[in-house]
Amino acid sequence: MTDVRTQSAEAKKLNEDCALISALLGGTKAMRAAGKMYLPQWPGEADDSYKMRLSVATLFPAYARTIDVLSAKPFSKPVTLGEDVPEQLKPWLQDVDLSGRNLHSFLSEVAQEALGYGFSGILVDYPPTVDEEGRALYPTKAAELTAGVRPYFVQVHPQNILGWLPKNATSAEGLTQLRLLESVSVPDGDFDTIEIEQVRVLGRGTWQVWRQVGTNDKKVWQLHAHGRTSMETIPFAPVYGKRLGYMQATPPLLELAYNNVEHWQSNSDQQNILHIARVPILFAKMLGEGNTITVGTGSAVKSESPDGDLKFVEHGGKAIDAGRLSILDLEDRMRQAGAELLVIKPGNVTESQTLADNEQGACALQKIASNIEDSADMALQFMAQWVHESEGGHVTLFKDFGAASLAEASAELLFKSAASGKISGETYFNELKRRGMISPDLDWETEQERILSSVGV
Repeated sequence: MTDVRTQSAEAKKLNEDCALISALLGGTKAMRAAGKMYLPQWPGEADDSYKMRLSVATLFPAYARTIDVLSAKPFSKPVTLGEDVPEQLKPWLQDVDLSGRNLHSFLSEVAQEALGYGFSGILVDYPPTVDEEGRALYPTKAAELTAGVRPYFVQVHPQNILGWLPKNATSAEGLTQLRLLESVSVPDGDFDTIEIEQVRVLGRGTWQVWRQVGTNDKKVWQLHAHGRTSMETIPFAPVYGKRLGYMQATPPLLELAYNNVEHWQSNSDQQNILHIARVPILFAKMLGEGNTITVGTGSAVKSESPDGDLKFVEHGGKAIDAGRLSILDLEDRMRQAGAELLVIKPGNVTESQTLADNEQGACALQKIASNIEDSADMALQFMAQWVHESEGGHVTLFKDFGAASLAEASAELLFKSAASGKISGETYFNELKRRGMISPDLDWETEQERILSSVGV
């Protein structure tokens, strides 16, 4: 029998790529911590050699950079509230999660999570207004408002979803149960707190909180608190990156993530071979038994044989150059993978035309932005239901972006990376040149002189 903390098979499927994505988004430190999971130890490689290779490996953050750039596009202009958003809700959207984020900032981080992990969620919660005995904590609605009691948004990471019922739910019927893993701070003496796990179980009109009790030898999950709500539905809005079904999704840039891991491994090999190549090997031939070799100024080595020889042997370098070209090709493929989300479908030439055609030819990122709009509208409706408003209204995200070709989209991603300082101006120049977007006769040094002269430096 499954206990309340056990993750269901469906939730595990939703989370099957989360470990990989978390490691890539965590950067070099997280990838090193993952160890052999993403950087295998080769047969015959000594443990000390592997540990040294792992300790100097560095991640090229292609996945994280691409997620940052793409997720920011729908939020390059403020989120627009529709005229149908109730006046009562509007002030709450300036601090929509009771932790300082307005609706624009909150949705932008939800979008980043959905684009990176493939899924995110918005839970619309409401502080308790009665105690466990059912007694009112506030005598009137006015007292609730004075105390700041009102609905708010909670961002739910896919790894915090333990399960739901029915298992084959559809968006039309909704959920009858949702289990969420939470971390809460509880007092630890007079001057400190500790973080403990708890499981929140949401039902239609009900809620439960479960916590572990017992000794270290035997701990069990026990009902800690429970109550009822005025909601006839579970106020949870799923947000999809690449939707596979209700409550099921996958990262839209999963292949880019795999390529980034390949780059992590290939770059480690390249670092290793460069280290070997930079340290020449001393080769000695027929110097005689017991001949002590001292290398340096003021020293000499003597051989009794006319065929004696002493020399440094260096790496030929062909494998190094092949590895470098392979890595550059891989980096280009990763840029192309990210750029594909910006390319509008054939037949629509401009972003305006794409949007006018009811998004039939929209690029993948525009469709993701539309999904986020739908989820935000659903969350606003839940917020309205908490306070007995009939409609929550609608929001609009900026979607006037897209590119007519892969080359154009790739160039735009490069420009964003250069503008944010994540790649150098020279790298940006060379990449445009390689793509045939500027004249092959130009060179960086001459262009630098022109730039400096034009600004009067």
